[in-house]
Amino acid sequence: MATLSRSNKPPAPTPSRTPGKGVKSTQPNPRKPANTAKQAPSKDPTPRKGGLRSERLRALPPFLFNAIDDRKRAAIAAGKDVINLGVGDPDQPTPRFVIDQLITSAQEPKNHQYPDCYGTKRFLAAAAEFMHKRFGVKVDPTKNIVATIGGKDGISHLPLGVVDPGDRVIIFTPAYPVYNQASLLAGARVKKIETTPANGWRPDLSTLNESLLRATKLMWLNFPGNPTGASIALDHLDTLAARAIAQGVIVASDLAYSEIYFEQGPSSCPSIFQCPSVDINRDAVIEFHSLSKTFNMTGWRMGFAVGHADVVQALKQTKDNYDSGPFNAVQEAAATALERYDDPIIAAMRTEYATRRDIAVAGLRAIGCQVTPPQAGIFVWARCPVESGAGENAGKPMSSWKFVEKLIDEAGVVTVPGAGFADTAASYVRVSLTRETPRLREAMERLKALKF
Repeated sequence: MATLSRSNKPPAPTPSRTPGKGVKSTQPNPRKPANTAKQAPSKDPTPRKGGLRSERLRALPPFLFNAIDDRKRAAIAAGKDVINLGVGDPDQPTPRFVIDQLITSAQEPKNHQYPDCYGTKRFLAAAAEFMHKRFGVKVDPTKNIVATIGGKDGISHLPLGVVDPGDRVIIFTPAYPVYNQASLLAGARVKKIETTPANGWRPDLSTLNESLLRATKLMWLNFPGNPTGASIALDHLDTLAARAIAQGVIVASDLAYSEIYFEQGPSSCPSIFQCPSVDINRDAVIEFHSLSKTFNMTGWRMGFAVGHADVVQALKQTKDNYDSGPFNAVQEAAATALERYDDPIIAAMRTEYATRRDIAVAGLRAIGCQVTPPQAGIFVWARCPVESGAGENAGKPMSSWKFVEKLIDEAGVVTVPGAGFADTAASYVRVSLTRETPRLREAMERLKALKF
C-alpha cells in the first residue's frame, strides 16, 4: 500500500505574488502597517447541537467497564486487596519462543519501515498452514487472509467495509459489545436476537426466518462465546450459516478462543469453514482469529481474518484508510506462534485453564449460583444466587449489578455483570479465568464468607 509519510508528503503550493480574481494574497503588503492589536477569540454564534461528540458516538451505549472500574478503584483506595476476575487478559507470559523471534526480527532494519500492511509473506503462509493443519481448510494466503492488529481491529472495521447506513445487522445476545458498537458506527440498524439458557445460549433456528434474513446484510456469530462460554456443534453452526448464505447475508464468525478447549477437545471450537455448506471461494463468509488468548499476546495486538476474497478485500480497503498494519517484527513472531500452535506449552495452558474452570464452578455453586461448566474459552457464566429474606425480590435471582457490587465492596473480587451484555442476562455474571490459580482459589474462598 502506497502511503505518504510526514517526510514524503508533497510540499504545499506557494501562493502567487499576483493572485487571481477572488484569491487573497498571503504576502504582506509593505504599504499597510501590520495589525499588532490582540485579536479577540472568535465565538461560535450558533453553539453546536449536542456538543463536541458526533451523533454516532452519542448513539453508543456507555462503556461496560467504566462503572466497574470506578467501584474497583474505590475498593483499592479503601485499602482492599482486589482480585480482578473481570477482564479477559491472560496472566501467563507469552511463550519464550515467540519473544525470542520478536527480539531477532526487531533488530532487522528492514522491519523498522512501514509494515507489510496486509501481512508479511511468512505470516500469511503460517496463518494458511494453521487453517489447514488445525481445521483441514485450504486457503490462498494472499487472497483469503489479511493480518489484523488484534481481533478487535478486524471486527470493528468490517461493518465499515460491507454495511451501508440503514442496512440490518443481526447479533445474537448476550454478545461481545464490539459487534453492536461497530455496526452502529457504520450506520447499521442492529437486530438483536436473544439466546437463552434453555438453548445453551445458542441461537434458536426458528428465529431465523427467510423474511428476516432477506432484509439483513451481515450476521455475527461467536462460538465459543463471550460472555457465555457457549460452544456449538458443527451441524448447528452449519445450519445457521447455510440459512444466512442462502439469503445473501454476509456471515462473520469470531473464533478468538479456538485453542482453549477442554474435555470435548478441538471439536468444541469448529471453524465455520469446516461446515459442509460453506465454501470459502463461493460464499460471503469471514472468520476472525486472534493470537491474544491462545499465546498470551493481548498486548502484542496480532490476529488475522480469513474468508472469501471479496469480503477480505473489503476489509483490506477499509483498513487502508485507518492503519498501516501490524509491526513486521510482531508479524514474524506471530508466524512462529502459529507454526507452533500445537506446542506442549499450549497444551499445558489448556490444562491450567481447565483447573481454574473447575475451581470457579465449584466456588460459584457453593454460594448458590447456577453454572454449566464451559467446554471452551476463558470465561465462566453463572446465574446469580437467589435472594433470601422477605423483600419483594426474595426468591428471585439477584440482579447482576447488585451481585457484582456486593462482591467488590465486601470481598474485593471483581466480576462483570451480565446486564452489560444483554437485558436477558440481567441475573447473570461473567467470571474470567485469567488470574493466577492461587488467586482465583482465594477469590472463591472469599465469596463463601458472604451472605446472600
